[in-house]
Amino acid sequence: MLDQIRTVTLIAAIVFNFGAIAMAIPASRATRLAFLAVVGLWAGVAVAMAQSGALLGTIAGRMPPIGIVVAVPLLVAALAAALSPAFRRTVLALPTELLIGLNAYRVLGVFMLLLGVEGRVAGPFPYSAGLGDMIAGVLAVPVVLALLRRSSRLVPLAWNSFGALDLVLALALGMTTAPGPLQVFATGATGPFVMLTLPWSLIPTVLVPFYLILHAIIFAQLRRKRAFGAAAIAGAR
Repeated sequence: MLDQIRTVTLIAAIVFNFGAIAMAIPASRATRLAFLAVVGLWAGVAVAMAQSGALLGTIAGRMPPIGIVVAVPLLVAALAAALSPAFRRTVLALPTELLIGLNAYRVLGVFMLLLGVEGRVAGPFPYSAGLGDMIAGVLAVPVVLALLRRSSRLVPLAWNSFGALDLVLALALGMTTAPGPLQVFATGATGPFVMLTLPWSLIPTVLVPFYLILHAIIFAQLRRKRAFGAAAIAGAR
């Protein structure tokens, strides 16, 4: 029963996050539908790979390709930002408050802690990833309020840095916990393998890249606002 609740909650988080971004895109309905089609395809491929066992490396004896699955959407977003001015304008026009607020869903990191407590994922990975996500999620709403009040530009920057580093650390711990050439933490038969099966695989394959992309956009937006503020001050002089 508990696993079913977790499954429904994770799927709801994905649907809500993608839907909120689609509604906020300052473009035509066709563009919004195209966005939903792309992210839907991405999520569908991730689910299919988990169901087939490909994430566990069971196909043709290959090593788990989780790193590739995580990297592809990040590279696609980076290339789009580098090559398409229209893409850059669109993502920079997204409400910063929304992008930060969507991170409130990261309180679901409590699921990671429970996996560690239940002994289903060994090593420091579930505790670091779970606590980091919970902190980022709990602080997301206060940071949005601080941004709306313009009380401090450092608060959203500090939060965004923490949130991004938390995800990078989680990926690093996942790779150094799993058996392989990068393994640092000996975790026996449990390891992080649960994270490569449904519904948990939705976290590293869909939600983690999604939030990393959001963090990158927020960094760019904060940098642009800082540059505009500096230019306004210089012009007033």
